Amino acid sequence: ICHFTQRSSTLSFPKICNLFWRFHHPSTSHLCSCSKTVSDEKYQDPFQLGRKDLKNLYEDIKKELLVSTAELKEMCDYYFDGKGKAFRPMIVVLMARACNIHHNNSREVQASQRSVAIIAEMIHTASLVHDDVIDDANSRRGKMTVNQIWGERKAVLAGDFILSAASVALARIGNTTIISVLTQVIEDLVRGEFLQLGSKENENERFAHYLEKTFKKTASLIANSCKAVSILGCPDPKVHEIAYQYGKNVGIAFQLIDDVLDFTSCSDRLGKPTAADLKLGLATGPVLFACRQFPEMNAMIMRRFSKPGDVERARKYVLQSDGVQQTTYLAQRYCHEATREISKLRPSPEREALIQLTEMVLMRDK
Repeated sequence: ICHFTQRSSTLSFPKICNLFWRFHHPSTSHLCSCSKTVSDEKYQDPFQLGRKDLKNLYEDIKKELLVSTAELKEMCDYYFDGKGKAFRPMIVVLMARACNIHHNNSREVQASQRSVAIIAEMIHTASLVHDDVIDDANSRRGKMTVNQIWGERKAVLAGDFILSAASVALARIGNTTIISVLTQVIEDLVRGEFLQLGSKENENERFAHYLEKTFKKTASLIANSCKAVSILGCPDPKVHEIAYQYGKNVGIAFQLIDDVLDFTSCSDRLGKPTAADLKLGLATGPVLFACRQFPEMNAMIMRRFSKPGDVERARKYVLQSDGVQQTTYLAQRYCHEATREISKLRPSPEREALIQLTEMVLMRDK
């Protein structure tokens, strides 16, 4: 068992997670013990380091979204208000620099690599607009959703429009490999949404289903965007795989912590209602782990928490169980694997910032 310093003392992993982990990471079935990954003198604030390359990011996105109708422009501007953390573009530009330095010690981000960061944020935002329609959500990032203000039909069209503008920007890069890598993201987003609409009866299948959905809906975008900038900056396929694996592992960990926060954070901090996933009928990591201790949750999962009182009871079971801790430990394992991968690159401030980012993913509270 790995010994982790974060949160609290380690509990044993359920067998299903170890099996799933080995299936996905055949070379890492016995991970070494991990202490703090970055020493203080090496500390690099990812947001500070990535800021230079992300200057005017939202203005540049708005240039991609030049539209004739005032209403569509207003809807796009509403989401690209510059108040987001730009988490995904930041990972992309840091990865671009880390790969460029590894390859030929170049410290500049190429224009095409920065375009990938812009496209990643556009695809991500389009997926949020569509998700909010599917979930009938009324708040996102602390404000009303597009579908609540303009209605579902227009929200769907706004999401489609942002995706089409991202596709135009992608074509402009003029590299068929990059087009292929990033269009995979769009396919994965759709497949992930379909996975989320389905459910599995068998407990082991259910966890694999959940992690596959998590990869497709959240991690694929980060993994493939990282891979894209590595291809643009370095010809070595080993580097492309490092970039992809880092993005995949950080992306899965990010979503696992998101699923934890749905139970532990207050809605004011999250900028959206808590227990939202339960209300949507979704069994996330904390629920699936809690189900091992409270088998009576199985029936609730199968009926997607649809009976009166199901949501409150399920939430109580999760908080009484070790589901939150177990999901956090699983996220730690994914972050540890991301760190192991990125550490194969030549040392650079950007590489250290990407390592630091794995810590920030685990410690975030909103």
